[in-house]
Amino acid sequence: MGDPGPDGPVITVVGIGADGWAGLGEPARAALREAEVLLGGPRQLDLLPGAGDRTTREQAAQGDTGREQAARERTAREHTAREHTARENAVPGERRAWPSPLVPALPGILDELAGRRVAVLASGDPMFFGIGATLARVAGPERLRVLPHPSSVALACARLGWASEHVPVVSIVGRPLDALRRTLAPGARVVVLSAGAGSPAEIAELLTGAGWGGSAMTVLERLGAPDERIVTGTAAGWRGPSDALNVVGIECRPDPGLRPPGETPGLPDAAYDHDGQLTKREVRAVTLAHLAPRPGELLWDVGAGSGSIGIEWMRAHPTCRAVAVESRSERADRVAANAAALGVPGLRVVTGRAPEVLAGLPEPDVIFVGGGLTRDGVLDACLAALRPGGRLVANAVTVQTEARLAAAHADHGGELVRLQVARAEPLGRRPGTAGGGADGVGEHSFHGWRTAMPVTLWSYQKGSQS
Repeated sequence: MGDPGPDGPVITVVGIGADGWAGLGEPARAALREAEVLLGGPRQLDLLPGAGDRTTREQAAQGDTGREQAARERTAREHTAREHTARENAVPGERRAWPSPLVPALPGILDELAGRRVAVLASGDPMFFGIGATLARVAGPERLRVLPHPSSVALACARLGWASEHVPVVSIVGRPLDALRRTLAPGARVVVLSAGAGSPAEIAELLTGAGWGGSAMTVLERLGAPDERIVTGTAAGWRGPSDALNVVGIECRPDPGLRPPGETPGLPDAAYDHDGQLTKREVRAVTLAHLAPRPGELLWDVGAGSGSIGIEWMRAHPTCRAVAVESRSERADRVAANAAALGVPGLRVVTGRAPEVLAGLPEPDVIFVGGGLTRDGVLDACLAALRPGGRLVANAVTVQTEARLAAAHADHGGELVRLQVARAEPLGRRPGTAGGGADGVGEHSFHGWRTAMPVTLWSYQKGSQS
């Protein structure tokens, strides 16, 4: 079972596939045989042979009394060999199924079992969306010995002939299905770890509703088991139930006319449902450049409006996190809906007024202030909440908020930028020319520049003066 760690014996985490005991190597089998306590889900525990699961010679001999002596002796020898194999494979340890919810109970379980030889069963690779990563966080990696099995994703890519390093993986086990939307792109191949038998139908419904109904779906059931099954179809035409143990491969094919959002910041304004409170596309792209998302960082989006800054922050990297703070409940609901529609349902939305609502929020790495700057204490509270080296970006449109940013720049330094965007728009037709376009404007029409209100941007890093 491994050498004792600083807090007791090492916990052995064994990955097991749908092929059960037959698919395990000898190190994994030995760890399970030697364990005093075996922890896992009921399905994994049921894959193990029991200490009493053997056919005895007496049971095997029943019904053989009418055979010739040689046949009886041959049968006896065969069952003696089976008995020996069963004894070798017996897993006599106490079996305990995980409670639900698991994570809050895990520290207590580990404390209770301290000093005992413990083996944990996990599906496939325990460190890939599995219990292994949770155990490493709770118990410490030095207390773990992990014996992985091929993951369901590895098996799925092997069956489909896909290069796994190019395949994004989305788990919907205990996670929102809307996260799948973030990975949808023409020609992309995606593997989804299903939550159960109904997941393929739910995936098909989402794809069809989002304009990806022509996407090819492959449902791979009970991968590695003798009764493995593979079912193919399209999202729009998906029918029928699936086995509870399944993963789904998707080849993304957009419906005609669909224009999926790109990867870079500055999504089209039309990608958002809003009531006018929206950081416009060009300003948003520059703002995100100053915010400079990095993997794992947490953003506060204060005065979120439609949520566009927090949403595109989270779209920058799968581990980026954001809290959107919005004082109006209808806008807060709109932020959550926009986040789900754009594939980042994990965006946390907090309804309330800054600065009061900021107390108790997790410490941010970066803060964006897009609204509420005229309220006393908002900017000061945000600056105080920043950790050393943290970054803050604030945008102003009105003269009053611009004055506050100018004062902050004078006090703290940083970078002060004014942004102004102008768009060419038709003004009318020249006399004597005919209209030609569907919008009633011909190729000889007059155009002029329509200028949007200027935006002042203050960018600051705590601990630096420039």
